[in-house]
Amino acid sequence: ALMLGLARAVSHADIYGYIDEQGVARFSTEKLDDRYQLLSKGNRFGMLTLGGDGSARSALKERLLAHPNLKRYEPLLKAASVEFAVELALLKAVMAVESGFDPDAVSPKGAIGLMQIMPGTAERYGLSGDGKRPVEEKLRDPKLNIRIGTRYLADLLKLYPRQLPLVLASYNAGEGAVQQYGNTVPPYDETRAYVDWVQALHQAFRAQALMAARGVKVERATGR
Repeated sequence: ALMLGLARAVSHADIYGYIDEQGVARFSTEKLDDRYQLLSKGNRFGMLTLGGDGSARSALKERLLAHPNLKRYEPLLKAASVEFAVELALLKAVMAVESGFDPDAVSPKGAIGLMQIMPGTAERYGLSGDGKRPVEEKLRDPKLNIRIGTRYLADLLKLYPRQLPLVLASYNAGEGAVQQYGNTVPPYDETRAYVDWVQALHQAFRAQALMAARGVKVERATGR
C-alpha cells in the first residue's frame, strides 16, 4: 500500500523549466506561464524521463554550458575540485542546476549562493556568524560558498560511493530524506528532476572538457 501511494504521488509528474533574465534555472511541476517549457515527463510507473520538448531541453542545456558566469567562477571551482577531490564537471553541473551561476540566488527554503548552501549545513562545516556578519551574509562569498558545497559533495560521495543519484538526492533533499526511503532517491518531483538534470549536465560538461582537451592537442600538433 505504501509503494502504491508513493507511485501515485509522482505518477505523471511532468517538469517544466526555463532560464530567467538573471540566468537562474527555474523548475515547476506545472506550466506556470509561457516561459516554462516541458523538460521531463512522468510516466505511469512514477518515474521521470528526459522527455518533453527536445528543443527546449537543448536550449536550456546550451545556455547553462555557455553561461558567462561559468568562466568567472571556474578558477574557484578548479581549486575546490583539487582540494576536495571532486570532479570539476560534477561541480559545474551542480552549480548550474542549483543557482544558474547566480551568486545572489536565495531559494524559498533559505539556501544561499552559487551552490545553494543552507545556513545549517554551513554551520556543520564550522562557519558561524559574528557581530559583523551573519552566516547568511558570509555564504554570499563565492569562494566560501563553493568550498562548503564541494566539501559537502565530497562527504556525500564517501557516504554513497559509486551511487551518484543518491549523492545528488542527498544534496538536494538531505541525507535524512534519502535514508527515510531506504537509501533510494526520494519520491519528490523536484528531487527526481534535479537528479536527472544534474546527471545530464554532468555528462555534458564532461564532453565539453574532452572536446576542449582534444582541441588543445590538435592545435599543438598543427603548430609543429
